[in-house]
Amino acid sequence: MVVTSCVEEGEQRIVAFGDVHGDLEAARGALRLAGAIDEQDHWIGGDLIVVQTGDQLDRGDQEQAILDLFERLRIESAAAGGAFHALLGNHELMNARLDLRYVTDGGYTDFMDVVEYDANDSVQVWDRSSASFRSSTLAEFEPYQRARVAALMPGGPYANLLAERQVILQIGENVFVHGGVLPEHVAYGIDEINSAAQAWLRGESDLPSVLSGSSSPQWTRLYSDDPDSSACSVLEEALDALGAKRIVVGHTIQELGIASACGGQAWRVDIGMAQYYASRTEYGGSVAVLEIVGDSVWVLEDGG
Repeated sequence: MVVTSCVEEGEQRIVAFGDVHGDLEAARGALRLAGAIDEQDHWIGGDLIVVQTGDQLDRGDQEQAILDLFERLRIESAAAGGAFHALLGNHELMNARLDLRYVTDGGYTDFMDVVEYDANDSVQVWDRSSASFRSSTLAEFEPYQRARVAALMPGGPYANLLAERQVILQIGENVFVHGGVLPEHVAYGIDEINSAAQAWLRGESDLPSVLSGSSSPQWTRLYSDDPDSSACSVLEEALDALGAKRIVVGHTIQELGIASACGGQAWRVDIGMAQYYASRTEYGGSVAVLEIVGDSVWVLEDGG
């Protein structure tokens, strides 16, 4: 079923959608459902604000096309008086730290001609066993992996593109993030977290500890894994500190579609839209987006 909303003149309309994981058609479907793009993938949303909550990469073969589309929409939407925000999810940061566990064969081929490189170029590789970086070179990777690594490692062309994005975005009383925002993140500083992630992606600094570990903004599942009253109290503390009413997160698949928790203070928009999930979850492969206008929140679903 498609749910449509009535927006009064002068009201700001915000639409958010979750993880697309290398599935260009899922991304297009969400954007068209939102009224953001036409059949040629150009912005028609006017002053609409669209937020994609991260995880464009991994598990699918069309990642470069998604990154390029999202970057073009960022520019086109701004020129039209609107905005398109693609956030940094854990899979964007995983690829930048060269954690390639979820890359498909097509995902390596996709980046084959992006950048010239030398096998002796230095890289910083994330060592999961020690939870730290170690120095190496591109020669450590298989030849078919090297172009992708060179494109997405800090300072690479697609890492620089990702450096245009934020980890945490606040629009009025709405907070958007891939995993979640905890009180300690607020205390650290939202602007500081975003700036630190962007500087690291540009190759200008080290990855800060606030962006590592299971409690980081792109990894925590506190609000998306059936939050109990204790988790909801943590969320309320974080929202109060930000002067916000609700948080919108991706990262954790909601088996029955976009869902709310904590009395409507948390909205979970990852429904496994990518084709990878079509046969893995009940709702996988379906398209839905969240629409926010003032204090009203709707779920729009693709009835096709």
